[in-house]
Amino acid sequence: MPPGADARPPAAAHAALWHQGWLRTATLCPSPNFGPRPHCACTDLIVVHSISLPPGIYGTGDVQRLFTNQLDWDAHPYFQTIRGLQVSSHFFITREGAVWQFVSADDRAWHAGQSFWRGRPRCNDDSIGIELEGLEGETFEPAQYQSLVQLCQQIRAQYAIAYIAGHEHIAPGRKNDPGPGFSWPRLQQELDWPAAMFPPSIGL
Repeated sequence: MPPGADARPPAAAHAALWHQGWLRTATLCPSPNFGPRPHCACTDLIVVHSISLPPGIYGTGDVQRLFTNQLDWDAHPYFQTIRGLQVSSHFFITREGAVWQFVSADDRAWHAGQSFWRGRPRCNDDSIGIELEGLEGETFEPAQYQSLVQLCQQIRAQYAIAYIAGHEHIAPGRKNDPGPGFSWPRLQQELDWPAAMFPPSIGL
């Protein structure tokens, strides 16, 4: 049995929150950047990221535009470095704690890239990605932790989540987010999930 699996809340109690992988309480902004999960994939991992566009500037709406292929590549010099990028995440949490959803959690979003965790490669295949509006190395807002905790609980009530990790953990050396400004001990304490579900290197 996966660590902590016996402590999952009953899925039936939360089923009304979901419709075909879409969370009813989120602001929906469908992205074209997704695909089907592999046959028999077990969606058991949550991956936490951070993103801001331009980097370190918040509330611009450019993250939403990036994930929906509507970003104006000429609007900022930084955008030339990612020109043509087609990516997505399942969820995005703003600095104010608002939750956006771009891809059904039943489908495969393009958030992890080349990655490896819990003995498996290609984490996009069987994970749910959550982007926090922020910059790696900087801190995150209390409202974001509150929304992240609630969202993780809602996801785990619907899917067989047994692990949670950062992009930095599943793609070490290639990615550094959400970074040292993110408090994994705080997240574990507020979720009250078993330590075995978290990366062993985060000092719980």
